Amino acid sequence: MQPATDASSSTSPAGSAPAAPPPTTTVPDKCANGCGKKASTLACPKCKELGVPGQFFCSQLCFAKNCASTSSPPRVWARLAPASLCGRAQTAYDPWQSVKMHKYTGSLRAVYPETPVPKRDVPAHIVRPDHANDQNGVSFSERKALINERSGRVLNAEEIEGMRVVCRYSREVLDIAAAAIRPGVTTLEIDEIVHAECLKRNSYPSPLNYGLFPRSVCTSINEVICHGIPDARPLEDGDIINLDVSLYHGGFHGDINATYPVGASVSKERLDVIACSRECLDEAIRMCKPGVAYQTLGSRIEEIATRYGFQSNKTYSGHGINQLFHAPAPNVFHYAGNRASGVMKPGQTFTIEPMICVGQQKDVHWPDKWTATTIDGKASAQFEETLLITETGVEVLTAAPGWTLPEPKGAAAPVAGDEQAQASGEKREGEGAAPKKKKKKAKKAGAASATAAADPPAAAPEA
Repeated sequence: MQPATDASSSTSPAGSAPAAPPPTTTVPDKCANGCGKKASTLACPKCKELGVPGQFFCSQLCFAKNCASTSSPPRVWARLAPASLCGRAQTAYDPWQSVKMHKYTGSLRAVYPETPVPKRDVPAHIVRPDHANDQNGVSFSERKALINERSGRVLNAEEIEGMRVVCRYSREVLDIAAAAIRPGVTTLEIDEIVHAECLKRNSYPSPLNYGLFPRSVCTSINEVICHGIPDARPLEDGDIINLDVSLYHGGFHGDINATYPVGASVSKERLDVIACSRECLDEAIRMCKPGVAYQTLGSRIEEIATRYGFQSNKTYSGHGINQLFHAPAPNVFHYAGNRASGVMKPGQTFTIEPMICVGQQKDVHWPDKWTATTIDGKASAQFEETLLITETGVEVLTAAPGWTLPEPKGAAAPVAGDEQAQASGEKREGEGAAPKKKKKKAKKAGAASATAAADPPAAAPEA
């Protein structure tokens, strides 16, 4: 897997010197080249020519280092946003363009900067998970758990409090990173934000070096289902992007993700798949309580996805999470007919993270061995929360402050009578379906007609 790279260059620009910005332009506090000095009124002329927001620099030298070959055609993917034609992104390239067996399924392309971005540093005082320093990114504690743990860990009160802390931090970092989403921002910039916010909380970004993943956050755009690697491609108006943030703090992992529209031109289809994914997650959360079989969540999720005309990915699942980033149990699959084992117990912590696809749910991978995209190139959206089963129900550990489970949309919520069916692995009929009726003969003599009496939906054993 080729590591993501930086985009700085020492090549001097050809053409005229940068001109001063119009008087109405606000000059930022810091130089755009990242030197740390205060920016002056020196702005990129290419930005001004293209009519996009300019970058400001402390000196001619920093401008020259940052904006390479502004007067020549950039070596960059042709669909990059105009803002990328100035600054570091213009020296980017597609590392998979010459890979013979690789074929993109949609319009998205990998955009790597030519100058390598080093692996981001984590100060020595921050406690790290075991995969952080392994040369192959292996978590040996997870490998050991695969042998010794056949059911999900049940945490004690102290461990649960540790999970609450790291999950609260995870939510904070996600919200801060999401605030930076807008057209023209690169996912490498978002990765930098996530990394810095993790360090501020004395936390390690869990994805970093996990299986040799090179960045601190997963950024999945448009047809990418999950595990997108941050790169130099600027976000475009009309994109959708999933941010998957995970932190390790105090010996515990927190995991959360959400999908966001970019700009004001996002299609209705993409907005619908975002809404569907969130609804799938909310309705699955609604089912969670002690005694409920994990396998039943997939039926509910697929039912909602089908109602929208979408499909739920079958490759990736929710997972146990605690001292382990990905615990071997429980597994939470997001489709009907799955064979996940076990029932929910108080003290168990796990994620639900349905990945809903506009078209076919099958996935293919880019040569980086991480980026999973839809096989037909159509959009996908995902939401994820980390949950705790309590004595009476469920606590959403990664919930935003003040968040409450919304009312069901267009269908009735699971009723108390369904509890036994859920716990035994049975599935309910689709909500909104007409109730089954049976005819009952009239008792009165001479009655020629029968009255209809409605029965509750019958439960069928799951395959």
